[in-house]
Amino acid sequence: MAGFSKILVANRGEIAARIIRSARALGYRTVAVHSAADAGAPHVALADEAVEIGPAPVGESYLSVPRLLDAAALTGADALHPGYGFLAENAEFAAACIAAGLTFIGPPPAAIRAMGNKREAKERAAAAGVPCLPGLECRDLDQAGILAVARGLGLPLMVKAAAGGGGRGLRFVEREADLAPALTLAAAEAQSAFGDGELILERAVLSGRHVEVQVFADTHGNCLHLGERDCSVQRRHQKIIEEAPSPAVDPALRAAMGEAAVRLARAVGYVGAGTVEFLLDAEGAFWFLEMNTRLQVEHPVTECVTGLDLVALQIEVAAGAPLPLGQQEVALRGHAIEARLYAEDPRQGFLPQTGRVLVFDPPAGPGLRVDAGILPGQEVTAFYDPMLAKIIAHGRDREEARRRLVRALEELALLGPITNRDFLLSILRDPVFAGGATTDWVDHRLAMPPAAAPDDAAWALAAVLLEEREGAGQGWWSAGRMRRPLRLRHGETLRHARIARAEGHLAVSLGDGATPPADDAPALAVALLAREGDRLRFRLGPLQATARHAFDGEALLLDLGGRVLRFEPAPLSDARLQDGAAGGEVLAPMSGRVVAVKVTAGEQVDKGAPLLVLEAMKMHLAITAAAAGKVVELRVAEGEQVRPRQLLARLELAAPAGA
Repeated sequence: MAGFSKILVANRGEIAARIIRSARALGYRTVAVHSAADAGAPHVALADEAVEIGPAPVGESYLSVPRLLDAAALTGADALHPGYGFLAENAEFAAACIAAGLTFIGPPPAAIRAMGNKREAKERAAAAGVPCLPGLECRDLDQAGILAVARGLGLPLMVKAAAGGGGRGLRFVEREADLAPALTLAAAEAQSAFGDGELILERAVLSGRHVEVQVFADTHGNCLHLGERDCSVQRRHQKIIEEAPSPAVDPALRAAMGEAAVRLARAVGYVGAGTVEFLLDAEGAFWFLEMNTRLQVEHPVTECVTGLDLVALQIEVAAGAPLPLGQQEVALRGHAIEARLYAEDPRQGFLPQTGRVLVFDPPAGPGLRVDAGILPGQEVTAFYDPMLAKIIAHGRDREEARRRLVRALEELALLGPITNRDFLLSILRDPVFAGGATTDWVDHRLAMPPAAAPDDAAWALAAVLLEEREGAGQGWWSAGRMRRPLRLRHGETLRHARIARAEGHLAVSLGDGATPPADDAPALAVALLAREGDRLRFRLGPLQATARHAFDGEALLLDLGGRVLRFEPAPLSDARLQDGAAGGEVLAPMSGRVVAVKVTAGEQVDKGAPLLVLEAMKMHLAITAAAAGKVVELRVAEGEQVRPRQLLARLELAAPAGA
């Protein structure tokens, strides 16, 4: 057996923490690496040793092969686990690790290389007898040639990055007019994410399912599959919710897909954990998409239903041990569902969110697991993927797993950056999910419910907490004296409140945004009963309940009944905050880096014309003109880092027709 004793984990966040835990359980010493921005991250504290490898940008830290190898040499690490993302599927990195005398805990470089390019992977899959969708490469083709290829395949089709996955460099095209801009954005995103802008075109399968098979192979000639995962719930081709087993796969189809996946793994000399991804159509036919030569984000659902630790298996196989079970011994027990918690705002086009984590308290209970890479006080930045945590529920059947996951998300407390928790809950509660979703459901047919407005109880509790904070040390609570009127804001809604002390409680009267409550207005009885950190037990009328709360500057974040509300004190004389984006100002919708400026000062632009492109959390966002006009000022340049609502450009808007 190959011998090693200290493992360097060349990754960050929840996957680095997860690998460190399994490695320590097996008796290995561990080394974490981190950027300057991640010095206080959980994975750093979990490891036996940690090395800072550069500033926040990934190209100067987590993607720097020399710095990673230097960290291994400095600490005496003799093995390296790449996690997923970053360099996990980079054959040159795997080869560099081996050349440096490290055991690479992953597949051989040749296997990574064989599956690393989608075009070449499809050729190898077809040669191994695995069904493949019709598609053509775009290499060495000009725009006219690509259009001809597209017409030959027929619309709709997929534009894909040849060198990678994870939704980067991937575009769905329904109209020929949309193909050219899709190619431009996909190539730029692929170049940024993978260092290779090569694209392929592939016929799209509508209303299909994304089903992937987990394979595992050792150095002794053993190769098996561990069942499948259904990853059909996707937004813009990014997985959101995954489950095992797939509700669309029966034992016969599982065996057929598993055999095809194992056949491909054997054909490329695979070793370790890998995933063969398929598209399953409505008739039950499956088609090869790609092979991910690494651990997948969604691997916990397979661990739940098989009872296996896939990271421990990776380490043991890399150390030369044979797989501990055969195909006939693989048994799937119950059902598991995973939800990815992202720092993004579903009601603002899923824009990535940044900021300090004020409260993070993950749920716990039977059948629950949380893999997280954040701690209270940690800063969520625009430099890395927006995934904060994975919440996994395991049950005896799919419905029990779904119920447990819904309850877990309701109980999760995370105050700070806006997250997609409400979006996840809307998916899990939807009857379509209960019946089994297809890959186009979220983007085309799922309606995100509007944000529920705070009821009077929420306004009253918020008023008490804001007034308590403002009046701290002034004797109001102990003396019981009246204070000046209070006005608070939630979004665009303003309300007046008045608080008076009564016997055993506080009496809160509410008015509208323009006028305070009348002297004889009815009052809600609010009593603050107990506190433990951010957890508050309160009574409102006859009802007792628990809320979580934190202050973000002057604003109160209140997690009440599973939804996060943001209240702010408002000046009594100010009925409305002015919108800084009025007129022709173009403001940054998020933190990010300017990767392209598409216009020049003095240029006339039409409504919808691209002005510039921002990159944040590995995704590209085109900023377009909200109206026709003339660019009178550009305030940023390529490569510049911008903050939310920073002025990017100014337009002189064209006069409306007939004005």
